[in-house]
Amino acid sequence: MKKFFNSLFSLIKKEWKSVLTILIASTIQAFAVNYFTLHYRFPDLGISGIAVLTNYMFGISPVWVILTGNILLILWARKDLNTRFLILTLIAFSTLSTMLKVFEKIPLPLPDDKFMATVIVGLLKGSAGGLMINTGGSGGGTDILGVALRRRYGIEIGRFTILINFVILGFSIGIIGLESVVYGAVGLYINGIAVDTVNHNFDKRKQAIIITNIPDEVSKFINSLGKGVTRLEGRGGYTGQERPVLITLLEPRHVALLKRFLKAKDEKAFVSICDASEVLGKGFKSWKSL
Repeated sequence: MKKFFNSLFSLIKKEWKSVLTILIASTIQAFAVNYFTLHYRFPDLGISGIAVLTNYMFGISPVWVILTGNILLILWARKDLNTRFLILTLIAFSTLSTMLKVFEKIPLPLPDDKFMATVIVGLLKGSAGGLMINTGGSGGGTDILGVALRRRYGIEIGRFTILINFVILGFSIGIIGLESVVYGAVGLYINGIAVDTVNHNFDKRKQAIIITNIPDEVSKFINSLGKGVTRLEGRGGYTGQERPVLITLLEPRHVALLKRFLKAKDEKAFVSICDASEVLGKGFKSWKSL
């Protein structure tokens, strides 16, 4: 236990940005579940889906189901979870449970339009989910199950998770009715799009391949933007001429600056720019987030 708390304080100190992101994302999720999922009797997925179903059926606060379910999963999978993932997951579902209790006591005027509520809950939960994924953390539930099964048996959890969630949605039809399930499914679809959008935008980079007569000047300019550049020795396939090739990864705002520089310094330069969906390494996304 002492070792765990030492790891907890060390992680918070070293990665306070990741911890803060998890706290914010979990609070957003709690807000969405309390004010939209429960209020409009929408279905949900995973442990949260089971929690809202028990609330609809027996009036049990989702807090207890979320806490109990995640604690049991962590105890079962603790040997397969690295310390970072474990601590961030504990922070996530503890914050979610705490904020659900807080929000239960705060009334808030909500829209009458169910479709609007569907869009709002999808955007809120998707944005929160994207933030969590980007930090390498987890909200708990099937994420814990997925990590454990993949490390123990090499099983990819995707299809298994889909099956579990279809079962939860199937039970939901008999409890909240087909209309609410359809609304909820639309919200879950928006949720998925929002997760991908947030995650992609955080990792979005541009890869530039540059062939120029002034490689040293271009390299210095890219370095002045705070970015690294790799120089390869190339040879023209037609001319046979030796031509250095520069490869760099830039933020979108830097691409226009690079183009402007090349236009002024070397209009004969050849540049290829494409999207890099994910970049890992120093100056970009940390390997610790995986």
